[in-house]
Amino acid sequence: MTPFLKRRELLLGLAILPLVSHVALAQTYPSRPVRILVATSAGGGTDIVARFIAQWLTEQLGQSFFVENRPGGGNNIGTEMAARSPADGYTLFMANTVNTINNSLYQNLSYNFIADFAPIANIMATPLLLLVNPSVTAKNAAELIALAKASPGKLNLASGGIGSTGYMAAELFQMMAGIKFTHVPYRGEAPALTDLIAGQAQVMIATTGSSLQYAKAGAVRALATTTNDRVAGLPDLLPLSKTLSGYQANAWNGLCAPKGTPSEIITLLNKVVNLAIADPTIKERITSLGGVALPGSPEDYGRTISADTEKWAKVVKFSGAHVN
Repeated sequence: MTPFLKRRELLLGLAILPLVSHVALAQTYPSRPVRILVATSAGGGTDIVARFIAQWLTEQLGQSFFVENRPGGGNNIGTEMAARSPADGYTLFMANTVNTINNSLYQNLSYNFIADFAPIANIMATPLLLLVNPSVTAKNAAELIALAKASPGKLNLASGGIGSTGYMAAELFQMMAGIKFTHVPYRGEAPALTDLIAGQAQVMIATTGSSLQYAKAGAVRALATTTNDRVAGLPDLLPLSKTLSGYQANAWNGLCAPKGTPSEIITLLNKVVNLAIADPTIKERITSLGGVALPGSPEDYGRTISADTEKWAKVVKFSGAHVN
């Protein structure tokens, strides 16, 4: 064999090696337990989604997927831990809308959500509800806007805290409608809803998972949904976009991995997650949380993350809210 042919075979062999190693990786992953980091407390919506997806992945891939909660710092403690984890597929992250809000809300983050994470699959989106205390005379969104314009700042707006999805959705509402509420932040949606029901606050935008039961019972009045999706239990409720053209806001959950995680692992997990949200039992779980399944590719999820990051940056700037 000539030196030229030997060199050619050597180069061909080197070119094939990465392909062989990638195929082997796809065939052997996962070979040990995989943790899914959740940056919120146990029992919340993001945690619930993480746990039923972890159970599905465990059953389908034959290796344990387990949830580890790291709450605190407005979701940033757990998010930073995930961003700094090895990009080997054995640490995943259950993200939510707040991650795209924090990118502009916090002035000194040690990570960048878009730059430091690889999207795997969006799982579900949940519409929010525009709510008022029953003492408020408005029966629809247009009447609420008229009330707010007639008396700027008179109505108290309850929220689960600065940076929460409900708060930013309410700021988007005010920005697009040209109105002003007086913001009263709480440490979570539950105490905010309690005061809305008691009449200490008059207005709130809250996730369906936490507020739908109160709206159906009449403890609060639902005026609109924040997406064009119908809400189970309130089928006649119109979307806010019917009053404010182009208005859209939702709370979503999706699976991510540290940037640099092998594409073969991303592709495998995307396929298995999409199988999950097509499964009737999982779809029923999603519906019970007030959500809508969101099948799609990693690229689809990446576009959602980019679009929301851009949208919420504008709303954060409008609101003047920031956290050092």
